[in-house]
Amino acid sequence: MSQPSDLQHPRFARQYLKMAPVADRRGGAEHRRRLLAGLTGRVMEVGAGQARNLPHYPGTVTEVVAVEPDDTLRAAAERAAAAAPVPVRVAAGHAGELPAADGEFDAVVFSLVLCSVPDVPAALAEAARVLRPGGELRFYEHVRSRRRLFAALEDIGTPLWRRAAGGCRPNRDTEAAVRAAGFALGDVDRFGFAFSALAPRVAHVIGTATRP
Repeated sequence: MSQPSDLQHPRFARQYLKMAPVADRRGGAEHRRRLLAGLTGRVMEVGAGQARNLPHYPGTVTEVVAVEPDDTLRAAAERAAAAAPVPVRVAAGHAGELPAADGEFDAVVFSLVLCSVPDVPAALAEAARVLRPGGELRFYEHVRSRRRLFAALEDIGTPLWRRAAGGCRPNRDTEAAVRAAGFALGDVDRFGFAFSALAPRVAHVIGTATRP
């Protein structure tokens, strides 16, 4: 089932299929493992992309519902699901309208996706809706720098980068957005990471939060 045309970025998706494995070899795979460690029960991953996270889900997870709007990436995710160590269902859908009932999941995962969703508060509200009370939010994102000069450069570059990179905005403050959405923040690790040898190190976070 195809998603709305404004959520389709086939040219960027084809490039991302090549870039993500490079980033994983440079440390991204370990970031993904840290992001998912200790999860249990039913998990919804929002914007699952080509499903690079699937090999890292622990055996305590009983099901992953991998939601992805882009047709190209979702096709790759469906292929990856066959080799996953946990049961996986790949679903068409987007962050602003998740294909799930209220309180259906034990955890929701955002992994390198909140930079590109059109409406972050709406996406986080949907995550809260599908989580059970006390359910866990996990997020791994690149975020706005706390260094004034770098942050200014990110602000300047965002309009162009957004058009070139499938809607990605490199100047979002994800930690603040999660807090503003009413989640109780847990551990948040902030670090620099370059996804390729030619890219600069930019701020990333891996964090946990709980739905009240």
